[in-house]
Amino acid sequence: MELAYYSDYAVRLVNTEEPARNKDTLTSVDAVRELFGEASQMSRRVTDADVTRFRSVRARLRAVFTAADAGDHTSAVDLLNSLLLEFPVSPQISGHDYLDDEGHPRWHMHLADHPSNATAGYAAIAAMGLAFHLTEFGADRFGLCQAAPCRNAYLDTSTNRSRRYCSDRCATRANVAAYRARKRLESERSDSTGRTDESSQDSTAPTER
Repeated sequence: MELAYYSDYAVRLVNTEEPARNKDTLTSVDAVRELFGEASQMSRRVTDADVTRFRSVRARLRAVFTAADAGDHTSAVDLLNSLLLEFPVSPQISGHDYLDDEGHPRWHMHLADHPSNATAGYAAIAAMGLAFHLTEFGADRFGLCQAAPCRNAYLDTSTNRSRRYCSDRCATRANVAAYRARKRLESERSDSTGRTDESSQDSTAPTER
């Protein structure tokens, strides 16, 4: 499993909350387990205490995206480093899941589940994934959706670093809103021009006697 894969752990956790809409899906043990996926053994260790702990880690991960999205890359790195220090990873070489054409293991780096608790394990994987993504592609690849009030986190993988929305749905919604705004502005300008022309004609009309 490539290290880039782990960055999605952070995105999934951050996007369990939509602050502007007062929506939060991270409210139960089952919701936390869904973040790991069915195949993860760590999900079986989730307890009620992890719900609160996951929310705390979520706030810190969102702060990383917020700083990076605002262009404050130094703060984003500092925030991410604090997570890496608090939740260290256990890297291992693995190959049991991938075999080449000759049946030999395709060796790759794997981040082992942290042994203490579910939150520590997830946070370690998410932070390391983001760290790898940041050092490989740059902090400007961390973004927050521009389709207000969404503000979901995303990682820009476009070739020209042009991504602004978390999904095609938000991109479409933002484009439709921008189109309608332009039409309203054009209509208002047209009405204003018409009123100005009428006023000009009235002022130049001959005075009746």
